[in-house]
Amino acid sequence: MLVQIESLKPDGASDTPLYLQLVNKLSEQINSGVWQPDEALPSERILADTLEISRVTARKAIDVLCERGMLIRKRGSGTYITPKLEQPLSRLTNFSEELRQRGFRPGSQWLLRETGIAVAEEILALGLSPNTVVSRLKRLRTADDVVMAIETTTIPAHYLPDPKAVTDSLYVHLETLGVAPVRALQHIRAINATADQAKLADIKTGAAMLHITRVGYIENGTAIELSHSYCRSDYYDFVAELRR
Repeated sequence: MLVQIESLKPDGASDTPLYLQLVNKLSEQINSGVWQPDEALPSERILADTLEISRVTARKAIDVLCERGMLIRKRGSGTYITPKLEQPLSRLTNFSEELRQRGFRPGSQWLLRETGIAVAEEILALGLSPNTVVSRLKRLRTADDVVMAIETTTIPAHYLPDPKAVTDSLYVHLETLGVAPVRALQHIRAINATADQAKLADIKTGAAMLHITRVGYIENGTAIELSHSYCRSDYYDFVAELRR
C-alpha cells in the first residue's frame, strides 16, 4: 500500500493545485483497478504525512472524490473506494446475476407485492385491455446490504398470478414459469431524487439518480414487463461497447 500512496505524491512545481493533482492521480488509480471496491483509503493524516502535503489538501481532495461518487465516507469507520456495478447495455441480464459475477452479495427488501387493475401507463406500455389484472412488485435492490436501486415492476397476472411467490430473482422465477423476457427496450435519463426516493436510497434529496424504464418481451414478441428503476448514480455505471 505504501507504493500506492507514494505514487500519488503531487508535484509542488506544477501550476495545478496540489489537491487537484491528488484528485486526478487517485481517480486514475481507482479507474485502473489499483484500488479495489470497498478497499479502505488511508486516513487524511497518513496521506498528508506520506505525501508531504497538508491535511487540508488531503481532505479537499477526498471531498471532491466523494462528490464524484468515487469515494464514500462511513461514519466511525473511514473512507472507502465506492463499489460500482457496471451493467452492460448490450446484454439482457438480471440484477442478481450481474452482482454475483462481480463478487457482490445481491439482496432485496420487498416494499410491495400485490395485484390490481392496470392503469393507463401499464395498459399503453404492455398493450393491455382495460381492466386487465396485473401483478406489481416494488423493492429495494441491494448489494452487500447497500441500497443500489429502487425498482417497481408490473407484469400481467396472466404471466405472474402470484407476485408473493417471487422471493429473490424475478427473472429466475419467470424462467420457471416459462415466460422470462428474451429482449428488452430501455430508456435511461438523469433525475433528481425526491424526498421519498432519497429516504429509501439513503441519499440526499435532490441527489442525482438514473431513471431506467424497461419494457421486456418474451419470445413471441409480447410485452410482459414494465419496470422503473431508480439507481444511485454513485454506485451505478452503464457500459456500452461501440464498434465501427
